[in-house]
Amino acid sequence: MIYVVIAFLWVSTCLYLILGGADFGAGVVELFSKKDFKERTQKIMYNSIGPIWEANHMWLIIAIVILFVGFPKVYADVSNYLHIPLVLMLLGIIARGTSFTFRNYDVIKDEWHKLYAVIFTYSSVVTPMFLGIIAGSIVSGSIDDNATNFLDAYIYSWLSWFNVSVGIFTVIICAFLASVYSIQSVKKEGDKIKLRKRAKIYTTLIFVAGALVFLVSIWKEIPLFNWITDQIYGYIAVVLATLSILLLIIDLNKGKDKFTKIYGALIVMMILFAASYSHFPNLVLFKDGSTLSLLDDFGAESTINMLAWALLLGSIFILPFFFYLMYSFNKKQKI
Repeated sequence: MIYVVIAFLWVSTCLYLILGGADFGAGVVELFSKKDFKERTQKIMYNSIGPIWEANHMWLIIAIVILFVGFPKVYADVSNYLHIPLVLMLLGIIARGTSFTFRNYDVIKDEWHKLYAVIFTYSSVVTPMFLGIIAGSIVSGSIDDNATNFLDAYIYSWLSWFNVSVGIFTVIICAFLASVYSIQSVKKEGDKIKLRKRAKIYTTLIFVAGALVFLVSIWKEIPLFNWITDQIYGYIAVVLATLSILLLIIDLNKGKDKFTKIYGALIVMMILFAASYSHFPNLVLFKDGSTLSLLDDFGAESTINMLAWALLLGSIFILPFFFYLMYSFNKKQKI
């Protein structure tokens, strides 16, 4: 049953990045939109993420619950050493959610809406930035479980060039997803042209940000390249991601939008898989070379069994309604 729990952990993390990441990216895209297109971008992004934006946090909650119940040692160490970026990420989620709600549902249009827009856009950058920093910290070996002072234990465990580069890459990924997903939510050809252009820009930035991550990993002697090329699965993931990018660019150039969401999601899934599969089952890599493993550092077997059954039964009740919500949402009128 442990593999069932691990599968749910990976899928929930992946779905949070693909769906919740697009929500974060909506604010990033809005922030960097041209002034004459910013107001229109707000409407497009609202229509794109609309009524299911908050439901996407379900995947983050599931991942946290799995770690808390099934892998208490992992949960405790990550929450301890990375409590600063975790708190900042959660504050970003709260600020972004409240500002989005007030901006779109406050019936009185006044100067407060400008403040809501500022909070929404900047928190949409801060949140995925720290999400990426946390992810980088977990796998880069920057967490020092033998630290004897505050800086080594709680600052340098996450504040490093590699982790920041992963944070920047995550922000770009989110903006890429939002720009790709939003194309199908508009009907005006002029809007589609602008959104396709923006999607191509963020596709290019993925290569730039990805190259930055690789360069920093080489500089800091983090074996990122070896993780990806260690087994044939890594090459398969790279090929699939590259093929998806090529097909996406071809469709964007031809003005075809039918499969853009699929290509965008597949690209991100393959990037996540390529960067994480090699050191499985090790989830947390410490500075001294020790690790926390999903197959060794889990809770009592009875707890894992109950958790696995809860996830399986819960998915039967939750997933059909969630996907029906997405189906209904995709059927709504374009703007």
